[in-house]
Amino acid sequence: MHKVFTSEIASGEAIVRGDDHKHLSRVLRVRTGETLTVNDLMGHDFEGTVKDVLKDQTVISIIREIEGTNESPVRITLYQGIPKAGKMDLIVQKVTELGAASIVPVITARVESASRGEYRKLDRLRRIALEASKQSKRTIIPEITEPCELAEIAETLRRHDLIVVPYENAEGYGINRLRKELQEANDIAVVIGPEGGFEAEEIRLLEELGARTVTLGKRILRTETAGMAAIAMLQMAYGDMGGD
Repeated sequence: MHKVFTSEIASGEAIVRGDDHKHLSRVLRVRTGETLTVNDLMGHDFEGTVKDVLKDQTVISIIREIEGTNESPVRITLYQGIPKAGKMDLIVQKVTELGAASIVPVITARVESASRGEYRKLDRLRRIALEASKQSKRTIIPEITEPCELAEIAETLRRHDLIVVPYENAEGYGINRLRKELQEANDIAVVIGPEGGFEAEEIRLLEELGARTVTLGKRILRTETAGMAAIAMLQMAYGDMGGD
């Protein structure tokens, strides 16, 4: 069943416009009476049927709200050290598919100056998150915040049940060692360094906040790979990727 997102839902009807309407009408070629899933951009899914396919909009009759959710029982926030140009697009797309609830671009000591101003306009990244949410049939669209300095998010990090920091020097201490903490955690922060990783002072700051530094294996992963790998591991073991 195809899934669309729109904020225009009222009086038992949903209106889909713009690129989403073009995709429905020209690519998917939906027809009157066809069943779709409609998301209201507020975390609610509805079952509906196509009422009309007009020149500039698709009209969908809402049948019922769908109970349940496609979201993981574990809420994961990715705090991503800002990488070089273009890599954040891939990160946002893939961690959205993997179920990240929100993404925070983080400015650390080794973030290049040219990259620091690149994410001040987040419309592109938010659009990528929206498209990835459609493709993966998410119930929510991950929030992408304004970039923050690492020191500025200390109090925010403290609010999570668990902070996980993949770190190349955490030899032998992996996610499996966190079994007890993870079983009790519903809200997890994953903090990833940029190219070049974290400086020792930054690791000390994170550990003072209660972070657990872990290895992701003997191979060093690129910054754009590390967050995906960590989230996939957490979803496999403690989320919903492992099945029942």
